[in-house]
Amino acid sequence: MPSHAKSSLEAGLVALKQGNYQTAIAHLEPLASSDSNATANLQARVGLVMAYARTGEVSKAIAFSQNLIESNNPQVQEWAKRALEHLTKRQKPEPESKNVETGFVAFENSPPDTPKSEEKPKDEVKDRVKESNDQNIPAMVPLAKPKATVIPPPPPPPLNGFMGSVTRTQAKLFGVIYWRQAQRAKAWQPLRKPKLIPLRLLAAGTFIALFWVMREILKLILGFINHALVKLPYVEPLQVLYNDPTRFLLIALVILMGASPWLLDLLLANLYAQRELTKDVLNGHSRETVRVLQRCCQQRHWPLPKLRILPMAAPIILTYGSLPRNARIVVSKGLLEQLTDDEIAVIYATQLGHIAHWDFVVMSLVLLVTLPIYKVYEQVSKLGDNISGKIWRTPVTIVASLIYGVWCLLTGTALWLSRLRIYYSDRTAAEITGNPNALIRGLLKIAIGIATDIEKQEQTSCQLESLNIVAPIGYQQSLSLGTIASHLSFESFLKWDVVNPYRRWFTINNSHLLVGDRIERLCQIARHWHLDTELHFPSEQPLKVKRQSFLLQIAPWLGIPLGFLFAGLVWLVWQLAFALKFLNLKWIYEDWSFITGCLLIGFSIGTVIRINSFFPDIKPHTVQTDDCLPNLLADPSTLPIDSISVRLVGKLLGRQGTGNSLAQDLILQSSAGLVKLHHISWLGQSVNHQDLIGRQIIVTGWFRRGATPWIDIQTLETQSGKTIHSPHPIWSTALAVAAQAWGAYVFLSG
Repeated sequence: MPSHAKSSLEAGLVALKQGNYQTAIAHLEPLASSDSNATANLQARVGLVMAYARTGEVSKAIAFSQNLIESNNPQVQEWAKRALEHLTKRQKPEPESKNVETGFVAFENSPPDTPKSEEKPKDEVKDRVKESNDQNIPAMVPLAKPKATVIPPPPPPPLNGFMGSVTRTQAKLFGVIYWRQAQRAKAWQPLRKPKLIPLRLLAAGTFIALFWVMREILKLILGFINHALVKLPYVEPLQVLYNDPTRFLLIALVILMGASPWLLDLLLANLYAQRELTKDVLNGHSRETVRVLQRCCQQRHWPLPKLRILPMAAPIILTYGSLPRNARIVVSKGLLEQLTDDEIAVIYATQLGHIAHWDFVVMSLVLLVTLPIYKVYEQVSKLGDNISGKIWRTPVTIVASLIYGVWCLLTGTALWLSRLRIYYSDRTAAEITGNPNALIRGLLKIAIGIATDIEKQEQTSCQLESLNIVAPIGYQQSLSLGTIASHLSFESFLKWDVVNPYRRWFTINNSHLLVGDRIERLCQIARHWHLDTELHFPSEQPLKVKRQSFLLQIAPWLGIPLGFLFAGLVWLVWQLAFALKFLNLKWIYEDWSFITGCLLIGFSIGTVIRINSFFPDIKPHTVQTDDCLPNLLADPSTLPIDSISVRLVGKLLGRQGTGNSLAQDLILQSSAGLVKLHHISWLGQSVNHQDLIGRQIIVTGWFRRGATPWIDIQTLETQSGKTIHSPHPIWSTALAVAAQAWGAYVFLSG
């Protein structure tokens, strides 16, 4: 594409995104009438359909839609037919409606009467009406019965399904990915108050789990130090290190929790250049946000949370503090730049939900504990990168990996709380703003922005990973979701999250709820308020997935309770044999450690049963290639055990150096988007996986559709013929054999 045509096209799409429709038309019309570049011509005509529809020139939009129907691209044809149908209906008069709207945005349904039992006191209603004067925030007031019901036209066709001919850079301009811009509620009924007991119990459980893990790690470290001192000559072990650290640690955690807002201020300022965000600057990005914060805090008698900003391109937001009166809301620069006014407001409202439910207190403690550990891991990794000799670099790499493991372990104590609190905060944000559709758009745009940042940096930044536990969207779940829009509609991609009956089992080790599940809950709220929804998930019969497949998937973990049952059966047999004076194994069964042996044996048997199905032979005639990836992502019935053989071409992304020695940050950038890669290093390989980062590669392995789609690597090949093997089946077999041997030893030795 000539540079002038490319710049003109991008300028037109940016103007379309920003709502400058006349400017967009001025840029796109010359390209639409030019035959010098078919791709630019097609994209310009699509953009003109949207621009003309938004400006009310429906006849011109219809003309371009009719022209697009003759396109050779079947996806464009389908989109144009649906657009033409919608535009034609929009031209018909609406006799029952007093308002006239132009463009693709559908009218809202008129809400029904508010039941008397749910009516607000008159004084509160007056307050809400007063607060909403001269504002875009609609008042939540009881409604009178409407004289006529406005029937909305059918929703506009999504544009994000036809974009095979759109370049990736242009696809990320939100003017190309069509957003339905489904409306907000003008007035809405309050939702039923959620039960907060599960959230409260889980917050307490998270604190206990964090305390217990830290205590065990501390005891292990202190014991190791004294053991080393005993072995060293002329040095005596320190008696203070033999003391139980329980009381000291508990007091320390309580103090840290109380001081978390000020300590995190220092940490984030020094580590990630956090600075103050003034209300004037925030107001420049989103006027509604400032009004939402002021109104909500005034109603709850809170002081306004202190506002902070991080100079990050990736869109994230987080909240920390120990009390509502010292809460801080931190937003990244990228979120303010990539989201619209109402989307920023509803994302801020989710943080108000965290404050209202008090879950941010424990999460602040988790963040305060884990951030310094992650920074130590980062510094040790940099030290390892600066060491030239392999002999000295190896122990530093081991230390860095151990520190990363500790960080993962401590972060893992908050996984369940991190997931559950999102459900409550989404619900609260929708109720505060009356705008669940804006939250849907905001979540999707955050995923797109995170994926864009990873593509641009060609790695997952340390900021993203270290702050992931408190971010609104997980960076791993953003990889495929944020880059698939040019090949697949959001509804098709997220269908797995909504209808797969076993989907929640695969979020056990995830820090965030399934995005599709979150969006479906928000759609339910929108339908409850009689709103059209930003995404339309078709109502279908519950999806049936073979139970045998799921049982085979969890076979190793299913073997653990079966091992426990086996231990109970063995104990009964031994007791019976002893009572009959047939066999005396009292020395074994009175030492209950034999149960541990049974559990290990059960895990081993389950692993062996699953290996063949989990890692089937990859045959050339069954291998799926890049063009099949969208179809694999759209299949809602698959489970990780299905083990689909793939052979994909793309660029290998990830951190380089010691910081990625465990291959925790490996991503394939293919023509169909980003996909997470799982790799296990093979000792003694001449080529390391880090040698291929940034290069074009061919990945052969097993595609797995779970909460986060990923590929278990079999081989990584370069164009020059270098090959790296990832022995997943061998390591799984070795793990099963080791568990079997250990379990047998414990079982027989007692």
